[in-house]
Amino acid sequence: MTDLGQWRPLDWSPPAALDGRHTRLERLSPEAHGAALHRANPADAAHWAYMPYGPFMSEAAYLDWAAQAAASDDPAFYAIAADGDWRGVASFMRIDRTHGVIEIGNIALSPALQRTVAATEALHLMIDHAFAAGFRRLEWKCNAGNTPSRRAALRLGFTFEGIFRQHMVVKGGNRDTAWFSILDGEWPRLRAAHRAWLDPANFVDGVQRQSMSELTAKAT
Repeated sequence: MTDLGQWRPLDWSPPAALDGRHTRLERLSPEAHGAALHRANPADAAHWAYMPYGPFMSEAAYLDWAAQAAASDDPAFYAIAADGDWRGVASFMRIDRTHGVIEIGNIALSPALQRTVAATEALHLMIDHAFAAGFRRLEWKCNAGNTPSRRAALRLGFTFEGIFRQHMVVKGGNRDTAWFSILDGEWPRLRAAHRAWLDPANFVDGVQRQSMSELTAKAT
């Protein structure tokens, strides 16, 4: 836990890029990333069901959205690359420098990126950067009905904090929101678990020896 006697509001700006072994994140640019991201993501409504944006029926529509998203620093959107192509987005958002709180959200991973080492590494890089920058609390929020997102949060070691009922209206419907968090004092152990899972030695012929859930459960 941060020594509050030493606490000062953070002077932090979203980084231009984050690099890992399997992925690279760059601040979203419609010119650099938009066409590839549109190709990677289906236009069917089911893919975008839990997102506040989408679906996008044309590349032009996606580029219009990307231009608006790229112009914002909160949320600060990133394009996520895997296997040499841009395949998803995520953002730092609800950035509270005064109290040291930040959220990772707006996570939209294409089918080719979902359930991959690159996807896990991308989220790990964002979490690791947030705590290295001095944030005290990292949040993950999602529609309470979004079972895959809730599983992903728990797998990464987030603690479930409850349901905020009738929290939002999204696309004309009610959203109950599930809240999760990691605190700065918890991250060193969880970081070691993440690194152990990402270690190439944890994989044999592409099959994991230990699951992320097993490793993070031992760390909490």
